[in-house]
Amino acid sequence: MSSPTLIEREVKKEIQELETVTIRFAGDSGDGMQLTGTQFTNTTALVGNDLSTLPDFPAEIRAPAGTLPGVSGFQVSFSRRDIRTPGDEPDVLVAMNPAALKVNLPDLTPGGLLILNLDAFTDINLKKAGYTSNPTEDGALAAYRVFKIPVTSVNRSALKEIELPSKEIDRCKNFWALGLMYWLYDRPLAPTLKWIESKFSRIPEVAKANALALRAGYAYGDMSELFHTHYRVRKAMIEPGKYRNITGNEATALGFIAASKLAGRPLFYASYPITPASDILHELARHKNFGVKTFQAEDEIAAMTAAIGAAFAGDLGLTGTSGPGLALKSEGLGLAVMTELPVVVIDVQRGGPSTGLPTKTEQADLLQAVYGRNSECPLPVLAPATPGDCFHMAIEAFRIAVKYMTPVIYLSDGYLGNGAEPWRIPDVGHLPKIDVRFRTDPEGFWPYLRDERTLARPWAIPGTPGLEHRIGGLEKQNVKGNVSYDPDNHELMIRLRAEKVARIAEDIPEAEIFGEDHGKLLVVGWGGTHGAITSAVERMQQRGVPVSSVHLRYLNPFPRNLGAVLSGFEKIVVAELNLGQLALMLRARFLLDAISFSKMKGKPFKIVELTRKMEEVLES
Repeated sequence: MSSPTLIEREVKKEIQELETVTIRFAGDSGDGMQLTGTQFTNTTALVGNDLSTLPDFPAEIRAPAGTLPGVSGFQVSFSRRDIRTPGDEPDVLVAMNPAALKVNLPDLTPGGLLILNLDAFTDINLKKAGYTSNPTEDGALAAYRVFKIPVTSVNRSALKEIELPSKEIDRCKNFWALGLMYWLYDRPLAPTLKWIESKFSRIPEVAKANALALRAGYAYGDMSELFHTHYRVRKAMIEPGKYRNITGNEATALGFIAASKLAGRPLFYASYPITPASDILHELARHKNFGVKTFQAEDEIAAMTAAIGAAFAGDLGLTGTSGPGLALKSEGLGLAVMTELPVVVIDVQRGGPSTGLPTKTEQADLLQAVYGRNSECPLPVLAPATPGDCFHMAIEAFRIAVKYMTPVIYLSDGYLGNGAEPWRIPDVGHLPKIDVRFRTDPEGFWPYLRDERTLARPWAIPGTPGLEHRIGGLEKQNVKGNVSYDPDNHELMIRLRAEKVARIAEDIPEAEIFGEDHGKLLVVGWGGTHGAITSAVERMQQRGVPVSSVHLRYLNPFPRNLGAVLSGFEKIVVAELNLGQLALMLRARFLLDAISFSKMKGKPFKIVELTRKMEEVLES
């Protein structure tokens, strides 16, 4: 928290003005922490603060209640100024049980607020969490401002007149805790009360119970002798416009719907459920009114080939997955490269290998996306930088796919997909047009006759008279498209497909430098590391340290000026959530001694981690 300015309140309690606050809600996977964090986030967005979130889901669907693997968390950072990350450390930790405390306490800033559900600190729960003594009694929490509240008991007392089973009553305690946090940080109740009314409209008693719990938590903060202060974070000064709170997966889905409308073609989405990409299927399935067709396939291979079939038929063929599914789609992607059809593959990356860390973020699929197919099989790879940027890069993926008649990989990640931020809804008139041109004239038609500039082949819908042509994975004869085993033709076609992807570099923006265009140190990043890298570099610049950064949204091909940008700096640090995959690509392409800074803990970079690395490199 920043240094407060005290303002006297007319009643007993005073308000402290804060610039930025980071709160983490944590509890068992059944405690509703994701819902609690989401409601706090949505209300905070309506208040007008800038914000960034980091949901943290348990990796196991049914981890034993009260155990460390079952802990679910949701972190939200909100501010009166522009922020780009969900915060390095929480200022406030709401822990609903001992396991949540044990998992999250190491991250809480010294002197931070610690709000505990005292009722949950029973002998059996302490044992499940691995405690040998009760931390609420043994002095282990002396470094924090601790508020021990019997949340379960006071929630039951507030709802004693509600005719619901005790189990249902206890499920409302997350709304009681949410009400307390609304009072503590000066948030209105009305948006959440409206949501409760809508969500539980068919179960009036449940709606009544949750609303009452929310109000009771708020009243407890106002009336309790525990709290002598509550806090205010004023609305941020942001660019005028209409905003909504959006996650990366929601923005991805809306971006592909927008691409469909901009192209004037139906969107067909085929997917097999996989974390953390499943939300895209859920979101797209809600928008049939926009002509979206969704298909839950029996496996990843079926989803890939269904998307290819849709593209062959003239739709925008789209499929989505995460790292393990991308591996299964690789043969189908080779088919899309050979047939030169405009298919887009979404990869919302997670920790691996195999099942790995299914609910945690990572950037480990870059080499798989660029090189992970048999033979010479080039295709464009794009990566959004923020949750809101997912919308624009989704449109860009189909613009490139259609213009160059090529499959495209769209590399998101779990941090972007699950994280949220205020997103300024764009003016539809300013969105790029996607120009779809089907071949209809049979005169002079050949299936692999190429556009002179883009090298794209014609898009001919099957059934169009006179445009019948062969399709499949066998090598095609240049121009005519017949099956060919001629060695010279094979090398020619490989080079043409590679050149087609290379020419895309002339059709994408140049790399933009944040800071000076030359100097001692340049930090390079891609994907969801944008917020942390930019914030860390900005912090160093404010201290007068000559550091710049460049963030890549186009990973194959690279922006045409990237070599010149890199040559302007003495040292290059590549920060990414893998073992150095982009660093490897930059070394190979530009023959430079890039310094790899890696992290693979299922968590995004902290700003302080990046500033320390920059200091270390500069000192060396």
